[in-house]
Amino acid sequence: MSESWDDYAEGWDENPGVAQYSKLAFESLQRTLPIEGLRVLDFGCGTGQLTEKLSPLAKTVIAIDLSEKMVDVLNQKKNNLKLDNVIAVAGDILEEDVLGLESFQTPFDLIVASSVCAFLPEFEETLKRLKTLLSTNGVFIQWDWERPEDQDGTGFTVQELSTAYQNLGLHVRYVGPAFALAADQGAMPVLMGVVQKN
Repeated sequence: MSESWDDYAEGWDENPGVAQYSKLAFESLQRTLPIEGLRVLDFGCGTGQLTEKLSPLAKTVIAIDLSEKMVDVLNQKKNNLKLDNVIAVAGDILEEDVLGLESFQTPFDLIVASSVCAFLPEFEETLKRLKTLLSTNGVFIQWDWERPEDQDGTGFTVQELSTAYQNLGLHVRYVGPAFALAADQGAMPVLMGVVQKN
Protein backbone atom coordinates (compact mmCIF):
# COMPACT_ATOMS: atom_id res chain seq x y z
CA MET A 1 0.00 0.00 0.00
CA SER A 2 2.74 2.47 0.91
CA GLU A 3 4.35 2.15 -2.54
CA SER A 4 1.18 3.32 -4.29
CA TRP A 5 0.88 6.34 -1.96
CA ASP A 6 4.55 7.13 -2.61
CA ASP A 7 3.56 7.67 -6.24
CA TYR A 8 1.24 10.51 -5.24
CA ALA A 9 3.55 12.30 -2.81
CA GLU A 10 5.23 14.80 -5.13
CA GLY A 11 2.07 16.53 -6.36
CA TRP A 12 -0.22 15.78 -3.42
CA ASP A 13 -0.28 19.31 -2.02
CA GLU A 14 -1.21 20.79 -5.40
CA ASN A 15 -4.54 18.92 -5.38
CA PRO A 16 -7.23 21.49 -4.42
CA GLY A 17 -9.54 18.74 -3.15
CA VAL A 18 -6.87 17.55 -0.71
CA ALA A 19 -6.36 21.08 0.61
CA GLN A 20 -10.10 21.68 0.97
CA TYR A 21 -10.65 18.36 2.76
CA SER A 22 -7.90 19.19 5.25
CA LYS A 23 -9.23 22.71 5.83
CA LEU A 24 -12.79 21.52 6.47
CA ALA A 25 -11.62 18.66 8.71
CA PHE A 26 -9.60 21.08 10.82
CA GLU A 27 -12.52 23.48 11.10
CA SER A 28 -14.81 20.69 12.26
CA LEU A 29 -12.14 19.59 14.75
CA GLN A 30 -11.96 23.08 16.22
CA ARG A 31 -15.74 23.12 16.67
CA THR A 32 -15.55 19.76 18.45
CA LEU A 33 -12.59 19.94 20.80
CA PRO A 34 -10.15 22.54 22.15
CA ILE A 35 -6.74 21.33 21.00
CA GLU A 36 -4.49 23.88 22.69
CA GLY A 37 -1.69 22.16 24.59
CA LEU A 38 -2.67 18.62 23.61
CA ARG A 39 -0.33 15.80 22.67
CA VAL A 40 -1.63 14.75 19.24
CA LEU A 41 -1.07 11.82 16.89
CA ASP A 42 -1.88 12.55 13.24
CA PHE A 43 -2.41 9.01 11.99
CA GLY A 44 -2.01 8.62 8.24
CA CYS A 45 -0.65 12.15 8.02
CA GLY A 46 0.27 12.06 4.33
CA THR A 47 2.20 15.22 3.47
CA GLY A 48 1.06 16.84 6.69
CA GLN A 49 -1.66 19.24 5.61
CA LEU A 50 -3.58 18.64 8.85
CA THR A 51 -0.34 18.49 10.85
CA GLU A 52 0.52 22.02 9.68
CA LYS A 53 -2.76 23.30 11.11
CA LEU A 54 -2.41 21.39 14.38
CA SER A 55 1.18 22.41 15.09
CA PRO A 56 0.62 26.04 16.22
CA LEU A 57 -1.97 24.94 18.79
CA ALA A 58 -0.87 21.53 20.02
CA LYS A 59 1.89 20.85 22.51
CA THR A 60 3.34 18.09 20.33
CA VAL A 61 2.27 16.44 17.08
CA ILE A 62 3.53 13.00 16.14
CA ALA A 63 2.70 12.50 12.47
CA ILE A 64 2.90 8.98 11.07
CA ASP A 65 2.30 7.55 7.61
CA LEU A 66 3.14 4.35 5.77
CA SER A 67 4.47 6.32 2.80
CA GLU A 68 8.10 7.34 3.20
CA LYS A 69 7.82 9.84 0.36
CA MET A 70 4.78 11.52 1.90
CA VAL A 71 6.71 11.83 5.17
CA ASP A 72 9.71 13.22 3.25
CA VAL A 73 7.47 16.04 1.98
CA LEU A 74 6.31 16.72 5.54
CA ASN A 75 9.89 16.81 6.79
CA GLN A 76 10.71 19.46 4.16
CA LYS A 77 7.76 21.51 5.44
CA LYS A 78 8.94 21.09 9.02
CA ASN A 79 12.15 22.88 8.13
CA ASN A 80 10.58 25.54 5.89
CA LEU A 81 7.64 26.36 8.18
CA LYS A 82 9.48 25.89 11.48
CA LEU A 83 7.13 23.19 12.75
CA ASP A 84 9.39 22.59 15.72
CA ASN A 85 6.89 20.58 17.78
CA VAL A 86 6.27 18.03 14.98
CA ILE A 87 7.94 14.63 14.80
CA ALA A 88 7.33 12.83 11.50
CA VAL A 89 7.56 9.04 11.36
CA ALA A 90 7.37 6.70 8.36
CA GLY A 91 6.02 3.40 9.61
CA ASP A 92 3.12 1.18 10.58
CA ILE A 93 1.63 1.42 14.08
CA LEU A 94 0.79 -2.27 13.91
CA GLU A 95 4.53 -3.00 13.86
CA GLU A 96 6.21 -3.44 17.24
CA ASP A 97 9.37 -1.59 16.21
CA VAL A 98 7.31 1.56 15.61
CA LEU A 99 5.63 1.24 19.00
CA GLY A 100 9.09 0.98 20.56
CA LEU A 101 10.02 4.47 19.37
CA GLU A 102 10.31 7.13 22.07
CA SER A 103 7.53 9.14 20.39
CA PHE A 104 5.01 6.42 21.26
CA GLN A 105 5.92 5.91 24.91
CA THR A 106 3.59 8.65 26.18
CA PRO A 107 -0.17 8.35 25.55
CA PHE A 108 -1.93 10.81 23.27
CA ASP A 109 -4.69 13.21 24.30
CA LEU A 110 -6.00 13.24 20.72
CA ILE A 111 -5.59 11.00 17.69
CA VAL A 112 -6.85 12.25 14.32
CA ALA A 113 -7.20 10.32 11.07
CA SER A 114 -8.22 12.34 8.03
CA SER A 115 -9.33 10.29 5.01
CA VAL A 116 -7.29 7.30 6.16
CA CYS A 117 -9.34 4.57 7.79
CA ALA A 118 -11.48 3.66 4.78
CA PHE A 119 -8.27 2.62 2.99
CA LEU A 120 -7.05 0.32 5.77
CA PRO A 121 -7.21 -3.43 5.14
CA GLU A 122 -7.90 -4.07 8.85
CA PHE A 123 -9.80 -1.09 10.23
CA GLU A 124 -10.93 -2.62 13.53
CA GLU A 125 -7.47 -4.08 14.24
CA THR A 126 -5.92 -0.66 13.65
CA LEU A 127 -8.59 1.04 15.74
CA LYS A 128 -7.83 -1.38 18.57
CA ARG A 129 -4.15 -0.40 18.41
CA LEU A 130 -5.00 3.31 18.31
CA LYS A 131 -7.13 2.87 21.42
CA THR A 132 -4.08 1.57 23.30
CA LEU A 133 -2.21 4.75 22.36
CA LEU A 134 -4.87 7.06 23.82
CA SER A 135 -4.67 8.45 27.32
CA THR A 136 -7.60 7.93 29.68
CA ASN A 137 -10.35 10.27 28.40
CA GLY A 138 -8.34 10.70 25.20
CA VAL A 139 -10.29 11.35 22.01
CA PHE A 140 -10.08 9.73 18.57
CA ILE A 141 -11.54 11.62 15.60
CA GLN A 142 -11.74 10.35 12.04
CA TRP A 143 -13.06 11.76 8.79
CA ASP A 144 -13.88 9.44 5.89
CA TRP A 145 -16.15 9.40 2.85
CA GLU A 146 -19.70 8.41 3.64
CA ARG A 147 -20.84 5.35 1.73
CA PRO A 148 -24.58 4.85 1.14
CA GLU A 149 -26.03 1.81 2.93
CA ASP A 150 -27.00 0.13 -0.35
CA GLN A 151 -23.70 0.64 -2.20
CA ASP A 152 -20.26 -0.92 -2.25
CA GLY A 153 -17.09 1.12 -2.50
CA THR A 154 -14.73 3.19 -0.40
CA GLY A 155 -15.98 4.72 2.81
CA PHE A 156 -18.15 3.90 5.79
CA THR A 157 -21.76 4.04 6.78
CA VAL A 158 -22.78 5.60 10.08
CA GLN A 159 -23.77 2.14 11.30
CA GLU A 160 -20.40 0.59 10.41
CA LEU A 161 -18.48 3.21 12.34
CA SER A 162 -20.82 3.10 15.33
CA THR A 163 -20.57 -0.70 15.51
CA ALA A 164 -16.76 -0.69 15.25
CA TYR A 165 -16.48 1.82 18.07
CA GLN A 166 -18.93 -0.01 20.30
CA ASN A 167 -17.19 -3.34 19.69
CA LEU A 168 -14.03 -1.85 21.19
CA GLY A 169 -15.76 -0.25 24.15
CA LEU A 170 -15.14 3.32 23.01
CA HIS A 171 -17.59 5.97 24.19
CA VAL A 172 -19.29 7.37 21.09
CA ARG A 173 -19.66 11.14 21.23
CA TYR A 174 -20.69 11.69 17.62
CA VAL A 175 -20.97 9.81 14.33
CA GLY A 176 -22.50 11.72 11.47
CA PRO A 177 -22.03 14.33 8.75
CA ALA A 178 -18.97 16.56 8.93
CA PHE A 179 -18.92 18.38 5.59
CA ALA A 180 -19.21 17.72 1.86
CA LEU A 181 -16.89 18.40 -1.03
CA ALA A 182 -18.17 19.54 -4.40
CA ALA A 183 -17.56 17.06 -7.22
CA ASP A 184 -18.63 16.52 -10.82
CA GLN A 185 -21.22 13.99 -9.70
CA GLY A 186 -22.55 16.25 -6.92
CA ALA A 187 -21.59 16.81 -3.31
CA MET A 188 -19.48 14.07 -1.75
CA PRO A 189 -20.37 13.77 1.95
CA VAL A 190 -17.76 13.13 4.61
CA LEU A 191 -18.53 11.42 7.92
CA MET A 192 -16.93 12.35 11.22
CA GLY A 193 -16.55 9.92 14.08
CA VAL A 194 -15.69 11.21 17.57
CA VAL A 195 -15.04 8.71 20.34
CA GLN A 196 -13.47 8.77 23.79
CA LYS A 197 -11.51 6.22 25.76
CA ASN A 198 -12.86 5.93 29.30
